[in-house]
Amino acid sequence: MSKPEIRIAIDCMGGDIGLPVTVPAAHQFAKQNPDTRLLLAGNAAAIEAALKGLADLGRQWYEILPASEVVTMDDSVEIALRRKKDSSMRVAAQAVKDGRADACVSAGNTGAWMAISRYVLKTLDGIDRPAIATSIPNQKGGATTMLDLGANVDCTAEHLLQFAIMGSALASTVDRHERPTIGLLNIGEEVIKGNEVVKQAAELLRSSGLNFYGNVEGDDICKGTVDVVVCDGFVGNVVLKSIEGLAKMVAAMMRAEFTRDALSMAAGVLAKPVLDRFRDRVDNRRYNGAALLGLRGIVIKSHGSADAYAFGYALQRARDAVRKGLLEGTASAIDRLRQSLQAAAVQSAELANDVSDPAP
Repeated sequence: MSKPEIRIAIDCMGGDIGLPVTVPAAHQFAKQNPDTRLLLAGNAAAIEAALKGLADLGRQWYEILPASEVVTMDDSVEIALRRKKDSSMRVAAQAVKDGRADACVSAGNTGAWMAISRYVLKTLDGIDRPAIATSIPNQKGGATTMLDLGANVDCTAEHLLQFAIMGSALASTVDRHERPTIGLLNIGEEVIKGNEVVKQAAELLRSSGLNFYGNVEGDDICKGTVDVVVCDGFVGNVVLKSIEGLAKMVAAMMRAEFTRDALSMAAGVLAKPVLDRFRDRVDNRRYNGAALLGLRGIVIKSHGSADAYAFGYALQRARDAVRKGLLEGTASAIDRLRQSLQAAAVQSAELANDVSDPAP
């Protein structure tokens, strides 16, 4: 019995490069995943032209969703949301809303993609703000889920709690962690460290029923101390870009070292298998594809500068999220926690009444 077909809508026009990346990546992905049908949103004539140079797989693997407008990387959220209502971004998100696609992917303007996705799909009950989450390779051979990565610069303690719920759902459904450990990013492990928002968030997390480890520091992300690291979008985006930059620098330094002279070149030949494994491990293209959590649909954001190899990983992340039930897992986790918190509140109120009104 064949597997059920998975449908992914792609904003083919978005990103720094657009069609020369998205269409070849989609074509290669279709070859590797014949159970997946891709809906290509964008200028129909341009997409057809991009497909002509690729090996013929037949028309069964794709469908073109015509869109007359493109959201550029410089467009404001207002322009993207209010003035470009027939953009490839909007058409891709609408396909999920209408049930034509199970997930949607874009490498375009992050702010615009978030705003459009939120407007079209709406948020899950109990979630005020969607958050961007991705996986970062760690020293244990796995990956640490981190959020938020830039969608929410200013956050309350309640928002950080919601991010923890969504991150826990992502780690449990997609990465198969039975009861994911949650760490709150801080400047120290001690309870007294951090600003008031972080301290309040820690208090909420301790009573949430989640598997809260406690405060963690920046180096804990790559150590793999916890399964999920939570922070506001400003901090998360800075940390993510710093990690990516450091990985590129280390890889470049190692390549330069082994091509410096004849002896180093000889050593480089012997060390090539190790270097190749290291390169693959730190290659941020393999971790491309951040999930926009908290929406009533699966939405994936690719790096704007992604090449076809990296964009393929974003498509794979969308497929995995659908196949492993990310949307259902997130909604279920939110509902369970809401019931747990409500029960705790009732119990606390009853205890307070017993104390204030003792039996005669």
